[in-house]
Amino acid sequence: MKLLPLAAFLLLVLTALEARPKPAALKCRTGPLDIVFVIDSSRSVRPFEFETMRRFMIDIIGNLDVGPNATRVGVIQYSSQVQNIFSLKTFFTRAEMERAINSIVPLAQGTMTGLAIQYAMNVAFTVQEGARPPHKKIPRIAIIVTDGRPQDRVSEVAAHARNAGIEIYAVGIQRADMNSLRAMASPPLEEHVFLVESFELIQQFGKQFQDKLCAIDACADGRHGCEHHCISTRGTYSCRCRAGYHLNQDKRSCTMIDYCSFGNHSCQHDCVSIPAGHRCRCRDGFMLQHDGKSCRAIDLCNGVDHGCEFKCVSSEGSFHCVCPEGQQLHADGKTCNKCGAGHVDLVMVIDGSKSVRPQNFELVKQFVNRIVDLLEVSPDGTRVGLVQYSSRVRTEFPLNKYHSAEEIKEAVMKMEYMEKGTMTGLALKHMVEHSFSELEGARPLSHNVPRIGLVFTDGRSQDDISEWAQRAKESGIVMFAVGVGKAVEEELRAIASEPVEQHFSYSADFTTMTNLVENFKLNICPEEGRGETEIRSPCECEALVQFQTNTVAILQSLTERNIL
Repeated sequence: MKLLPLAAFLLLVLTALEARPKPAALKCRTGPLDIVFVIDSSRSVRPFEFETMRRFMIDIIGNLDVGPNATRVGVIQYSSQVQNIFSLKTFFTRAEMERAINSIVPLAQGTMTGLAIQYAMNVAFTVQEGARPPHKKIPRIAIIVTDGRPQDRVSEVAAHARNAGIEIYAVGIQRADMNSLRAMASPPLEEHVFLVESFELIQQFGKQFQDKLCAIDACADGRHGCEHHCISTRGTYSCRCRAGYHLNQDKRSCTMIDYCSFGNHSCQHDCVSIPAGHRCRCRDGFMLQHDGKSCRAIDLCNGVDHGCEFKCVSSEGSFHCVCPEGQQLHADGKTCNKCGAGHVDLVMVIDGSKSVRPQNFELVKQFVNRIVDLLEVSPDGTRVGLVQYSSRVRTEFPLNKYHSAEEIKEAVMKMEYMEKGTMTGLALKHMVEHSFSELEGARPLSHNVPRIGLVFTDGRSQDDISEWAQRAKESGIVMFAVGVGKAVEEELRAIASEPVEQHFSYSADFTTMTNLVENFKLNICPEEGRGETEIRSPCECEALVQFQTNTVAILQSLTERNIL
C-alpha cells in the first residue's frame, strides 16, 4: 500500500517535468567546464525515480554550451559496480548526449558510492578519457545524484577527489542520507549539497543548481560596488583592484600601494608613489639627475649653503662668490674686506752675491724688515715670501710659510749670506715659476689680490734678465726694482713695471723719488686721472699705492742715514 502514494508522487513529478517549457538553446553560457554525472542506479532507486534523474541530467545539459573547446560532459552510473555510459571525449552535441542518457539501463544492485567517486577520480577525469590537462585550469565538476545511504566509505575517497581538484556537488533524492551528502560535497556545503523532497523543491533546485553551474554574469547589473574591476564567477562575483592597488577590508574599494613607505627608494629629495611603483621628485629649484634618484640645483646659489658674504654667482655645475665694488674677496673665497688695508702677495728677491759684502747684507735685512713693519701680515691680509740669489737661487720662505710680521722678521734675521755670482735672470725665473704659484701660497688671480715682486740688486747680472722680466709682468706681477752701488739702470728699467719711473729706484739719487708717490696713482688708476695704461680695480689701486708709499718712505729714510 505504501508504494501507491510514492508511485503517484513520481508520476506527478514526471508529469510536471514534461509539462515544463523546454529551455531555450544556450540560455546558460559557461566558460569551459569538464562535468561528469555520477548517477545512483541501485535497486533502491525506483523506475520513476530514475526517470527523474534522466530528466535532471538532460535539463542541465540542455542549458550548457557543449563542445570540444567548450563544456565537455561524461556520465557514469553505479550500484555495486561502476559503468561508464560515455566519457568526456565521446560526445560533443546535446542530441547525442540525450540519446545516450535515455538508453541507460539501471544496474539495480547495491549502493557503492565510494567506489563510484574513486572511478571518477582515477578514470573519468583523466586526460585519456577527455579531461583537459590541469595546467589549462579548466574546472572539473562531479555531480553525484543518489537516493540512499552508501554501502561503503565515502568521506576519505571524496576528500582525495577534492584534493585532486574535483569540485563535488551532492544531490540527494527523497531518502538520501544528509550526512553522507555532506561528507562527499565540496565546501561551502550550502552551495554544494542539495536534497530534493518535493515537486516544489525540484523546480527551485533546478534553477538554483543551474545558476551555480552557469557563468551568470553577477557583475552585469552594476550593483556589485567594486571600485575597479568586478570578476564574475559561477553564481557570484569578487572585486579586484588594478595593478599598484590593494583591496580594502570592505572587499570593494581600492587603495594605492604606498611603495615609498617600503623605505628602499633612495630618493635624495621626495618619493612619489605611482601605480607601477614609485618615482623620485626634486624640490623646486632642483633637477632630477640621470640616475633617477639624486637632485642637482638648477641655480647652485639657491641650492647650496654657499656662505658668500655679499653675492653668489652660479656657473655651469659650480658657483663663486663676489664682493661689492671697493672690497676684496678673502682667501676663504666667501668673505669680503675693505681694500684700504692694502693687502698684497709680496715676494722680495734679494741679491746675496759676493759684491754685496756681509756688512751690507745685514743692512739689506734691515731694509726688508722695515718694509715688513708697515704691512698687515696675516693669512687673509698681506703675505710675504723671500728669495735670495747669487749663482743659484734659494727660497728663504714661501708666501704661505709665516702668518705674522714677527715670524717673518725673525726668519729674515736668521737668513745666511750666500755670496758668489749675480744670476738675476735665474732669480726672476724662479720667482715666476715657483714663488707666485698657489702651491707656495699665492692667492688665485680671481681673488684680485695684487702680486708684487721687489728685486733688490747691487750689480750687473751675469745672465740675461729680459725674458723673465717680461714674463713676470705678462703674468700680472707688478715689478719694483731697487738698485744700489754698481747696479745697472738699464737692467733696473727692464725689470720695473710701467710706468717705469714709478717702479724703480737707484740709491745714487734718492732725492728724485720725492715726487713718486704724488704721481703714482694718476698713472696706475687712469679712471681717476688720465693716460692709456691698464685699468685696475679700485682695490688693486689702493693696495699698490699704499705699498709704493711705504716702500719709498723706507728708501728715503735709509738714504738720509747713509745706509745705502
